[in-house]
Amino acid sequence: MVTAGPATTDAERRGRMVENIVHFARTLRRAGLPAGPATVVDAVRAVEVNGIESRDDLYWTLHALFVQKREHRVLFDEAFRIYWQSRGLIEKMLAILSPVAPPRGAPEKAKAGQTRVSQAFQAARERRETLAEQPEVEVDARFTVSGRELLQAKDFAQMTAAEIAEAKASLRAMRIPKDLILHRRRVAAPRGQIDPRRTLRASLRAGGAIIDLKHRARQEKLPPIVALCDISGSMSQYSRILLHFLHGMTETRRDVHTFLFGTRLTNVTRALRMKDPDEALEACSAGVADWSGGTRIATALHLFNRHWSRRVLSGGPTVLLITDGLERETDEDLAREMDRLHRSCRRLIWLNPLLRFDGFEPKARGIRAMLPHVDEFRAVHSLEAVTDLVKALSGTGNTDAKVAPRAWLGGR
Repeated sequence: MVTAGPATTDAERRGRMVENIVHFARTLRRAGLPAGPATVVDAVRAVEVNGIESRDDLYWTLHALFVQKREHRVLFDEAFRIYWQSRGLIEKMLAILSPVAPPRGAPEKAKAGQTRVSQAFQAARERRETLAEQPEVEVDARFTVSGRELLQAKDFAQMTAAEIAEAKASLRAMRIPKDLILHRRRVAAPRGQIDPRRTLRASLRAGGAIIDLKHRARQEKLPPIVALCDISGSMSQYSRILLHFLHGMTETRRDVHTFLFGTRLTNVTRALRMKDPDEALEACSAGVADWSGGTRIATALHLFNRHWSRRVLSGGPTVLLITDGLERETDEDLAREMDRLHRSCRRLIWLNPLLRFDGFEPKARGIRAMLPHVDEFRAVHSLEAVTDLVKALSGTGNTDAKVAPRAWLGGR
């Protein structure tokens, strides 16, 4: 985009300004903001009426129209920084409307939505490159495996940066089907057990002449899910990726609670409830002080059982314990806390990335102390393993002897 010269007419200047705002709105739309045509028209009119004297004027004018929710703010900030400041387009628009442009300020620190906005900027360019003419190449794919299948079985620790980004998107898109369970509390229902109290109250309204039988039945609810995720040095590369899966689960289910532990226990449930995944994970990292440090599983479980179990372990929850079980200080406290946690939940599933090794054997004292108190022992090192976990949580997964802890304790 070229800066307007002295011979540029007012119509040409206005056309360039409108073109910049339209392209900026398309970028916001690709990044996930609802920037429709009506909003773009309002933005052009607002810029014309308000005028442009500084970056702040343009920022807040467009911010008032394009940002409609709290989670839109991060994406708008990053898009505005990249589109207008990195390319110097504000200076060009100021040169159109005023003879002197203010100096550029210092570059801002990268924010949470930088990746998503950068991908939105490259969408148009990649589309043009894809549609370009390419030589035809004949490939015999009868004895090959698709890239998606390879990615499903690939270990998270062996993925490249591009594969990790694709895996994170797949984890966020996973949805657990409704696995309703019956609660002891009964609610009004069209059929079922007769409710004497409601029946008597209904008959009093009619003066006792008509007895309208009312019924009640046991209530069906989604069981809560509680995740205890190890973020020690040996687990950090898996924990960061699995947090995307927990974030997607938190968006679709109400009763999902997530705790991170290393040398201490941290509740990150509120951070994962943010709509934007980058902002949510950044808040988790900022709130945890012991990331990639040591691990004290017994201490973390003791703190959870003492301070959080009565708050989140009600309604028959499913507990996901994500750790490799490599505890340095192993004593009877670990087995006691595991037994207490197992008795407090409906189902305890241990997710261990060490199961990716074919020759894995539970020889560590910490693993042998924890295995007798879990219901299932599963791997969590790949997309395929997480898919099996989703099926298991919905009641349609693998329930054979491979995931039974007794098979591992008795020797394979």
